[in-house]
Amino acid sequence: MSLARTFSLFLLLMLVSLAMAQAPRPGKTNDVRVMSYNIRYGTANDGENHWDRRKEFLVETIKAFAPDLLGTQETLGFQRDYLAEHLPGYDALGVGRDDGKEKGEMTALYFKRDRFEKLDGGHFWLSETPDIAGSKSWDAALTRMVSWVRLRDRRQPRAKPLMFFNTHFDHRGQQARVESARLLRRRIAEAAKTCRVIVTGDFNAGEDSEPYRAFFAQPDALVMDVFRLTHPARAADEGTFSSFKAANTTGPRIDWIGASQDWQTIKAEIDRTARDGRTPSDHFSMQAVLRPRK
Repeated sequence: MSLARTFSLFLLLMLVSLAMAQAPRPGKTNDVRVMSYNIRYGTANDGENHWDRRKEFLVETIKAFAPDLLGTQETLGFQRDYLAEHLPGYDALGVGRDDGKEKGEMTALYFKRDRFEKLDGGHFWLSETPDIAGSKSWDAALTRMVSWVRLRDRRQPRAKPLMFFNTHFDHRGQQARVESARLLRRRIAEAAKTCRVIVTGDFNAGEDSEPYRAFFAQPDALVMDVFRLTHPARAADEGTFSSFKAANTTGPRIDWIGASQDWQTIKAEIDRTARDGRTPSDHFSMQAVLRPRK
């Protein structure tokens, strides 16, 4: 065999090996299933909707969608641990907003460990001093934060890493929500230099709000509202705060999933799971299926 032919065969084998490494394993795709869920803090005086009476239903709802990435809000330490115990195969990351340890609600996030390798992770606070745990600024009523993790996709080990942000904006402070959107946007801009980005959260703001415009509607938008991409016509039943009542579908869509333009949105929905008219939390979850662009 000539040297040129030997080299050509070697090059062909290398290209085939590279393609196989990048391709999904048999029966699987590179799609990423994403879920955002405000699970309602577990010590609330919710009577028949108390955490102990709905926690199994909530876990079943999460398992039914089987997210690769799950962002939760209003999560207390014992709720974080309950979900970690009952969602086998997931790693969790979450700290209390009041001290960066265990005190207060968390923006706990979860990712499938057989799908992703954790490269880095951490938290920052929605304030003028974001790297100081427990800090609060502007007109925020409560301390608010962001949890994030940088992941390598085991199905695409040579692709850019994935940066997953999860947050919960203040429920009262109008200025705080706008400034929080701007701060998160700046952090996303930095991450987007080297990573594909996905964002989940309860933003306590609807589509007509200044925080939404500050986050999604800029000419140089870094992340896209995946629900609106797949549902371009607005409808009256897009509300995501249920107050534990399945019929409560009006009102603003305050829970969002955002994705950088590295992703194609295959599906994005509001999950209306209910039993006997009651929902697993006082929010409906947001769900999306995202496909990496080549």
